[in-house]
Amino acid sequence: MTRFEVVFQGQVQAGAAPEQVRANVGKLFQVSGSQLDALFSGRRIVIKQGLDQVAAEKYRIALERAGAQCSIVPMDGPAADVPPAAPAQPEPAAQPAPAAERPPASSPLVPRDEFMAAFSDVEAPDLDIAPLGADMQDEYDAFTPLPIDLSALSLAPVGSDMGELKKDDTAQVPNTDHLKLSEE
Repeated sequence: MTRFEVVFQGQVQAGAAPEQVRANVGKLFQVSGSQLDALFSGRRIVIKQGLDQVAAEKYRIALERAGAQCSIVPMDGPAADVPPAAPAQPEPAAQPAPAAERPPASSPLVPRDEFMAAFSDVEAPDLDIAPLGADMQDEYDAFTPLPIDLSALSLAPVGSDMGELKKDDTAQVPNTDHLKLSEE
């Protein structure tokens, strides 16, 4: 079954006031300030992913009622199918990154959004999964017993007191012979 993601790029519907749309989307997602600025930055933001088509349509309808434009993208397809939106505010001209910071041209990893872009330069070892029942420890060290002489020790028989100190259970009862009760 195909799963979908709801993508928002800060675009508003034609004829809608941008400030009103920002307020509506802020109420819809219960965000304000910098979170709202990030939503309307013009970057590709995945609002929700892993949805079936009916649930994705509900998100799209709710955003359209707020005055925003969003798209529903199948998660199986590449993320490059969605054309980038024009930024809501003009940004200064970006300078190209130095060659040392630029990813290689043949890099198959293309981040799908701003969150995943943080992981694009991570180099992780290519680890595989061990088969079921495999021993996970590489090798065991040879066991060398310590030279401790335990011959003087023995086990106590079952039910023995193990040398516990006996408590003195004889409580001293005070002498109350001199006390009398009187009825008045």
